[in-house]
Amino acid sequence: MAVLWLDEISAGDLETVGGKGASLGELTGAGLPVPPGFVVTAGTYRSFIEEAGIDDELFDAVDVDADDSASLAEAADRAQELITETPFPDDLREEILAAYHEVGSDGADAAEEPADGDDGGAFVAVRSSATAEDLPDASFAGQQETFLNVTEDRLLERVRECWASLFTQRAIYYREEQGFDHSTVNIAVVVQQMVDADKSGVMFTSHPSTGEPTMIIEAAWGLGEAVVSGAVSPDNYVVSREDGSTDVTVAEKKVMHVKDESTGETVEREVPSERRDERVISEGEIESLVELGERVETHYGEPQDVEWAMVDGEVFMLQSRPITTIDETDRSEGTGIDPIDGAGDPTAGVTDGSGALKGDAETGASGSNGDSGTTLVDGLGSSPGIVSGPAKIVRKLDDLAKISEGDVIVTEMTMPDMVPAMKRATGIITDEGGMTSHAAIVSRELGVPAIVGTTNATSVLEDGQVVTLDGERGAVLEGAEVEPEEETEPVEEVRPQSPVKPMTATEVKVNVSIPEAAERAAATGADGVGLLRTEHMILSLNQTPEKFIEENGTDAYTNELVEGIRSVADEFYPRPVRVRTLDAPTDEFRQLEGGENEPNEHNPMLGYRGIRRSLDRTDVFAHELEAFRRLYDLGYDNVEIMFPLVNDAEDVYQAKRQMSEAGIDPAKRKWGVMIETPASALCVEEMATTGIDFASFGTNDLTQYTLAVDRNNENVADRFDELHPGVLRLIGDVIETCREHDVDTSICGQAGSKPDMVQFLVNEGISSISANIDAVRDVQHEVKRVEQKLLLESVR
Repeated sequence: MAVLWLDEISAGDLETVGGKGASLGELTGAGLPVPPGFVVTAGTYRSFIEEAGIDDELFDAVDVDADDSASLAEAADRAQELITETPFPDDLREEILAAYHEVGSDGADAAEEPADGDDGGAFVAVRSSATAEDLPDASFAGQQETFLNVTEDRLLERVRECWASLFTQRAIYYREEQGFDHSTVNIAVVVQQMVDADKSGVMFTSHPSTGEPTMIIEAAWGLGEAVVSGAVSPDNYVVSREDGSTDVTVAEKKVMHVKDESTGETVEREVPSERRDERVISEGEIESLVELGERVETHYGEPQDVEWAMVDGEVFMLQSRPITTIDETDRSEGTGIDPIDGAGDPTAGVTDGSGALKGDAETGASGSNGDSGTTLVDGLGSSPGIVSGPAKIVRKLDDLAKISEGDVIVTEMTMPDMVPAMKRATGIITDEGGMTSHAAIVSRELGVPAIVGTTNATSVLEDGQVVTLDGERGAVLEGAEVEPEEETEPVEEVRPQSPVKPMTATEVKVNVSIPEAAERAAATGADGVGLLRTEHMILSLNQTPEKFIEENGTDAYTNELVEGIRSVADEFYPRPVRVRTLDAPTDEFRQLEGGENEPNEHNPMLGYRGIRRSLDRTDVFAHELEAFRRLYDLGYDNVEIMFPLVNDAEDVYQAKRQMSEAGIDPAKRKWGVMIETPASALCVEEMATTGIDFASFGTNDLTQYTLAVDRNNENVADRFDELHPGVLRLIGDVIETCREHDVDTSICGQAGSKPDMVQFLVNEGISSISANIDAVRDVQHEVKRVEQKLLLESVR
């Protein structure tokens, strides 16, 4: 049979109906509220391609190097074309349509008795269900297609499109990464009666990162697609399963997805103003959802990620799958399920940033008083932690070869080429630089203790001299104050788990400078990446873009960017990753091969950089934008483009034109600008009319350009103040203007990590704050504190 009804299916039918179909069948059999429907089986898909004689050609087409973007795109196009252009056999067509007519008709939703189906007008959801989907150790969520509000005239077309979505670029690439053989993965299609929801969302039955006994419910108006896709910021309801207490954060819900009554299509509509800030679900509805969550978790015996919908207070389950981000210990501790090997110390294998294991009094940073040695040099403590090791002086790039695990790098200033060595080092000391220098930013992201701006470390310290680095105090001490890490008990390295994330209406994102830091950044529980810098990817090539392209070709240059951005987008998917286009000053390019052709500028920070350079060298800029286009083709719809150092609307229009010429539709992608100059702050209203989705403050530059203070000039550095009234007035005015034009605002500068700035921004109504990796946790709590104060004051 080509079709199986949900009440005929159980979890054992995974190979027949796919992960989603098996789950829905299992839930139906358990008496949980699942809308009625059927599954076009995976065997039907297999018979379709084999009887049509396209199977061999299909699998040959996708037998490509998934890291070759061009080949991958060509393979996906050919595979999907083979499926969508092959007609349905008559007997299969009749069986699927006959089942459809039994589901219901005339747009009846799952909360009503369906009509008799004689006119074939039922609205149904058509959803892919791959046989390798929603497994305990791999979630293929978002890999295949879902179509809502489908009627008979397009049902067969949508089924075929679901089959074809097995071969999108992203799906092909993901299976390659996970080690799945394309020819062994089949796909079923679930056809269910639509739930015309008035409210919907997602529920995690345990904390998705830590496994703690906390239910997290996200809710918004209309269909759940808006929540799952990230189109709306939903309300957050955090429910303790220990005492039943609920922490409620009501978001401003600007849009909702609903069924258009005239066309039946799913459309995005603005939420009526009176409902935007209205709480979506009541206490009673929360209790219903919690009860439902406990039932489904008990049924499966492990934490679940549940998609739900409500119609007139009645709850329906649309999907349930295991939460794949909880390790076995956390999964057991969070739910009361007995662990396989017993629960251990949740901090085992996780370091405190000093290189010492948490909970180890003999080797942790607390075991050293840090005061007994002689202070050799001091500077700015830019990345916390106390470590000891032999100092290795690096005066040129060739010296990096001598850096071994446990060494302390001592250099004038780090560069992107040094990142591999920085990852090996136990600590970093530089002569130059401030808290926003390359060494400071990258050290924090890698979790390596660091001191910058010592002025003389390379001349005072000797090669091989054992020192202790206190990254909090900014002091370099003589001798070893911390026992070497290798003397501790060996433990298995584990990926750090996200802390319990406070739910806030203001999103808290994270800044990422290098792709290597993506895993650590994602583990913070941030709402996305507010700033991913491309210049470090480009500068790490050790050649200027023009020189690299000349020697390696344009594809190689574009692929470097694609791979760097993709590694971060993968870690955060579907959370957004905001990528800033190239913004390196000429003095950094001059140090690279080919740099002799760069302008020799008196003040590079005020010179040929940012969008100015991009719009002048459009041939190189086009290859940068091509990387974004390829990422979108691969399915990375969480990538956003941010243009730096714009001054006015003309800059933005020119950048927008370049996007279009590169094949990127500005109307379909999220993109925006950085506010780094007083001119851009004063001209933001005109820029808002260009179609930007967001404006992000780069406070480091905005402050120095507003106050005429070079933050790296020791003679005036004490006058650098992001909280200066002039700077705050510019920021406040931009936020107000952007709110009037429905443009999101964010901050990705260093100041976003400061409590005073956080308080100001939340009070002004900023959309998101992006902090350094080490500051995300503190910013989350500060934002929560300020929001709670605002709510309290509003009801007094």
